[in-house]
Amino acid sequence: MINNKNIYYYILAAIIFAVLKYAYTLSSSDDLLFLLSPINKMIAIITSEYSTYTENGFFFKNLNISIDKSCSGFNLWLLIFAMLSFLGLQHINKHKIIIIPTALLIAYIVSTFINVSRIFASIVIQDKIKHILPNHIIHEGIGIITNLTFLILIYVFTEKQLTKRA
Repeated sequence: MINNKNIYYYILAAIIFAVLKYAYTLSSSDDLLFLLSPINKMIAIITSEYSTYTENGFFFKNLNISIDKSCSGFNLWLLIFAMLSFLGLQHINKHKIIIIPTALLIAYIVSTFINVSRIFASIVIQDKIKHILPNHIIHEGIGIITNLTFLILIYVFTEKQLTKRA
């Protein structure tokens, strides 16, 4: 339930969400390097493959995959940010001013991990079942399953931790 004294924090979180979402529509892969670069580095380490950066993003020639704007996890980052902000504002009574920046940072770290997991799962699974289903269906299915699973887990874990504190 929204507490009247917290309404300004909820509005601030919603404005940040909306502004970032709008900025994403105007962005290119170059603008999203803060998300794409760490993902690229982790995928390179995990797969022992190297990429080349083009205007469209990072291309792994041997894997035949591109990590571009659509793979940045920006929307996932925003969803996690909004969820953590609203849960934090609902359950934490002190130091509310740090909830929103903390939610942005935690969401960034977690969404990067989730994206690396999703991309790596796509690489492994696509190679195994590409003869059964088209790559785009496999890729989208893995994305939906991975992101939804992690969003639910983050919600349950955060809610449980914040409820314990209260």
